[in-house]
Amino acid sequence: MPREDKTTMQSHSTMEEAATQLCLLHGCCAAPFFTLNEAAQNPITKFTSSVAANRHSFATTTTASLFPNAQFTNHESLPSLQDAFAEFIRTYPHYSETHQIDEIRAREYYHLSLSSQVCLDYIGIGLFSFSQLHNQLSSICTNASTSSVPPPSPPHNSDFPLFSLSYKSVNLKSHLLSHSRESSFESAVKSRILSFLNISEDDYSVVFTANRTAAFKLLADAYPFQSSRKLLTVYDHKNEAVEAMVGNLEKRGVAAMTAEFTWPRLRIQSTKLKNMIESKRKSKWGLFVFQLQSRMTGARYSYQWMKRAQEHGWHVLLDACALGSKDMGSFGLSLFHPDFLVCSFYKVFGENPSGFGCLFVKKSVVQILEASTSAGIVSIVPMRKLFSFGEESSGTDTEVDRTSNNMAEDDDFISPSSFSGPISTQIPKSGRLEQGGLVEINEESESRNGLCKKQNQNISGKKRSIIECKCLDHVDNLGLTLINSRGRYLTNWLINALTKLQHPNAEKGIALVRIYGPKVKFDRGPALAFNVFDWKGEKVDPVLVQKLADRKNISLSYGFLQNIWFPDKYEEEKGRVLEKGKCETREKPRSSKGNNRNGTGVKVVTAAFGFLANFEDAYRLWSFIAQFLDADFVEKERWRYTALNQENIDI
Repeated sequence: MPREDKTTMQSHSTMEEAATQLCLLHGCCAAPFFTLNEAAQNPITKFTSSVAANRHSFATTTTASLFPNAQFTNHESLPSLQDAFAEFIRTYPHYSETHQIDEIRAREYYHLSLSSQVCLDYIGIGLFSFSQLHNQLSSICTNASTSSVPPPSPPHNSDFPLFSLSYKSVNLKSHLLSHSRESSFESAVKSRILSFLNISEDDYSVVFTANRTAAFKLLADAYPFQSSRKLLTVYDHKNEAVEAMVGNLEKRGVAAMTAEFTWPRLRIQSTKLKNMIESKRKSKWGLFVFQLQSRMTGARYSYQWMKRAQEHGWHVLLDACALGSKDMGSFGLSLFHPDFLVCSFYKVFGENPSGFGCLFVKKSVVQILEASTSAGIVSIVPMRKLFSFGEESSGTDTEVDRTSNNMAEDDDFISPSSFSGPISTQIPKSGRLEQGGLVEINEESESRNGLCKKQNQNISGKKRSIIECKCLDHVDNLGLTLINSRGRYLTNWLINALTKLQHPNAEKGIALVRIYGPKVKFDRGPALAFNVFDWKGEKVDPVLVQKLADRKNISLSYGFLQNIWFPDKYEEEKGRVLEKGKCETREKPRSSKGNNRNGTGVKVVTAAFGFLANFEDAYRLWSFIAQFLDADFVEKERWRYTALNQENIDI
């Protein structure tokens, strides 16, 4: 073996060991799936064992220290917020080290306290802070007040656009190869996102899409499935973007396979997934669609699955939409470069969930893509001003030519069942804003945008725009370890607290809540899936739970767990647990390989902790769920809102 090759292999091995150690320490991914023989020979086995011991200690501390031997059978018997927090701090003293997040929340996101809103339904990464949005709106209203023409009434903060999206009529491959000119505002957004995600512009090209689903559809249409009819997905839940991709490809004769997850902890069926990855087929490659964390159960999966897929000729699409605010900056991604990556960004947490998707394509694989016809590529357009007045609205302002007026049918960012806060879903087809503002694309308008500023940033001395995204700045300053630790404490506290709720006078001690997937665990993600059961053991409809929570200013989501594999010993439970999903309404059954492609699964309530979540958010959710211990709670709520002449809740 040449000396340089041997050196390179040793260096790569050292980097893998370092990546594994860092991931284990930060809890940003599950332990690699070493076999027993591999573990015996691996030099970091002792380190891994030490970390495993620490994780076990964390789980033991959580279950033994928080309400030990306590069962709550009445919501009025719960400890107060102050007493619960005192116990929480005694169990997790390091939580106090995350006080910077509380300071940022009070200073930059004070609307959360003013509205008393608990937002546990946001998935993706925020761009701006509420304070930044409010200052922008105040500045524009102040400038408007100097005009001789009275300005119209200012819109709500959530209606303030910050930027708009303009569709492009171009296929993905030609767009990637053309290096088309972009505005300095769009260039600034792109540079900031690449920097935040720690992705090199030398290695990847980035395309803005209308939403996450559009990104999946674009890639499904452009990937060479004519010569490679293989698709393998790893999702423990129904995912609209993946469903759209699979549905489209099956019509084209592509064999869609899916990983399975073992009941009840919903861990990946490793042997089956390994066999599907390593299966010998005539086609020389396929597309492996993978996520590092389940957006519903919080289960985390190893980077090593990407590595194994790439070693066996698969191209890897990494779905990073469910990752935490800074998880993308972890060291593992610098080792296992996916061929494609999708993530999503929203505008303001708790206020404006609209935004856009990003599709990253490794430059070395652009050539394999085919010409496609799917729409969904967009430009990000700056807003010069929010209002137009008198003679300024002479019709001479430049309008954006929207080359496509068709919005994606299933936009992940503006689904009312998934996001809290006031939402405006209308995007003007002519390029004009609903509030009367006009879009201008030129250097002067961008410098007045308020989000951009000029700085010397290149050798030639030319000035370029950079964008100020305060939410991204906050996350960068806080770092991965601090954010993950806070989410870990809050999520595990809530899971432990929910399991302490028991129905009174139940012969078999029926638990109020069932958690799906990982329970108290060190390296789980800050999301959980659960269901509420009445005193008879009947499940309360997750949609009803979400509606009632919304009445209490608590924003939750609901979803559908699927691809579940039941071992023989759980065969009897399988019949009680599984239910039919909406996919049963399809005219033809899915041909995909996988245990639950028949449309059965489990409908669940979901909650996700963003980096701004605090203990009060977790406590309020616990306190709300505890009200279902009252057998008449649902009926009381229905009559209460009927009496107040509010919308009746269907039961």
